[in-house]
Amino acid sequence: MPKQTPSQTVGPYLHIGLIYGETQSDLVQDETIGERIVISGTVFDGNGEPMTDAMVEIWQPDAQGIFNHPADPRCQQADPHFRGFGRADTRLGGKFQFRTIKPGSLQEGHAPTINVTVFARGMLVHAITRIYFADEPANSDDPVLKTIPTERRHTLIAHRNDTALGATYHFDIHLQGPEETVFFNP
Repeated sequence: MPKQTPSQTVGPYLHIGLIYGETQSDLVQDETIGERIVISGTVFDGNGEPMTDAMVEIWQPDAQGIFNHPADPRCQQADPHFRGFGRADTRLGGKFQFRTIKPGSLQEGHAPTINVTVFARGMLVHAITRIYFADEPANSDDPVLKTIPTERRHTLIAHRNDTALGATYHFDIHLQGPEETVFFNP
């Protein structure tokens, strides 16, 4: 009688075959509508050490708040020059970076967000979180953010830094520990 295969973790070599060059972390084209931004950060393990073998994926709506995906009833109106999906590894010191646009709000009363999925060694299931933007007034009324205890909300907030090259948002991901990022059930 066949036996059940034991569970496996995702790593340590999950990025091999999944990252196909730098273009997966670049979601914009010259024609893409919206404010160009860079999102960068580091993935940390439970000891506070950078993880050099994780993978971060983002999925987001365009500048109008529309996903270019058939599940969005407005997808026919989505910006055809914006991918909305990106993938980056953390081989260089646990760091990741995405060139994208600041997303629009999905609906009234919701703050603009970017969905984030993290794959890393030692995890049986990927981790899901989201990025909120520190400079968004709608954060105070966002129904999802309001469900997060006040002392933990900062783990979901990306902070803006305006540079000569444009706006950069910093967002670190802590998989465990005292600064653990808030993760959501899939």
